[in-house]
Amino acid sequence: MIKPYTVVGLIPTVRGIRKRKDIRINLEHLSHLVKAASWLSGLSIPVRLIAFPEGALQGFNDEVLDLDHARFARECAIDIPGEETEELGKIAREYNSFIIAQAKAKHPDLKDRFFNVGFIVNPRGKVILQHYKVSPLFPVEHSVCPHDVYDWWVSKYGNTLDAFWPVADTEIGRIGIMMANEGSYPENARALAMNGAEVVYRASYPHPATGNEYFEIQSRARALDNNMYIVAPNMGTYYLFPEETTPIDTFGGRSFIFDYKGRIVGRQEYGAGSTYVAGVVDIEALRDHRARAQWDNWMKDLRTELYQLVYARPIYPKNLYLKRPPMKHAEYREKVIKRQVRRMRELGIWKAPSR
Repeated sequence: MIKPYTVVGLIPTVRGIRKRKDIRINLEHLSHLVKAASWLSGLSIPVRLIAFPEGALQGFNDEVLDLDHARFARECAIDIPGEETEELGKIAREYNSFIIAQAKAKHPDLKDRFFNVGFIVNPRGKVILQHYKVSPLFPVEHSVCPHDVYDWWVSKYGNTLDAFWPVADTEIGRIGIMMANEGSYPENARALAMNGAEVVYRASYPHPATGNEYFEIQSRARALDNNMYIVAPNMGTYYLFPEETTPIDTFGGRSFIFDYKGRIVGRQEYGAGSTYVAGVVDIEALRDHRARAQWDNWMKDLRTELYQLVYARPIYPKNLYLKRPPMKHAEYREKVIKRQVRRMRELGIWKAPSR
């Protein structure tokens, strides 16, 4: 039996990096934030899971500054496992907790390429899961995702749920990852649920989308639709470079933890500075609900033969970066976004506006 436990989502102040060595500044700050958050959040029920938001290690300078992909891969992307995950492993051991985090990371088989990777470190300090962000990325992102090198990915890892949406079966439940914009697509949460996930990490999301409630609505719906916990911490204030003195709150706060019925069990509206969100996870209650509910455990009733028709036609182009580096902002807008809008009209899915 898995006893209820507290999950903590960190909401850190982060400094954008120029070089990989700059990550140490963020790691030092995160170690202090973990100490405060875990102590106070665990006063009633012990903390067993700590979530670092997307961007907590490196920031987002590859995106903000429209940097060259290959250069960022060489100078700023990390290795998993590597020295940064070793530092996170020390924190996991000290607090006897699982850690979920994210980083722009290199792949050992692809030179001058980096992916957006979510990963889980267990309380022994070992990386037990890596999830490579799979969805079409925000237009500003510069990382590669598996669909961008689809043929190569499938030949190496197979065409399975585990290849794209892995789930770690742990002593605190089955844990999966969908980062930021992945949560904007219901298919990612459903894929994790179909692969057995019970607790899913979903971070981070920028303002004004947070203020306009996209982040909450999407995350809450994913939790309810799939009867899973969603841990959704956002970023705190952002310094563009390590030496900057003026931070900017580009994320807008609004961090949450949702239970398997989409109810809020942890909320933190504050985003400026560094703080955290915490809530209790009850895996046995989730499993009991899935087993006994007649209605609001919808996955048992999926008519999968019908739903396959929805995805019979390809929409977004695969293998986009199999033979070329990722595009910068302007080129992506021109060559991909405009093309995708035209395709939706050509397929008869969308109709053009009258003006």
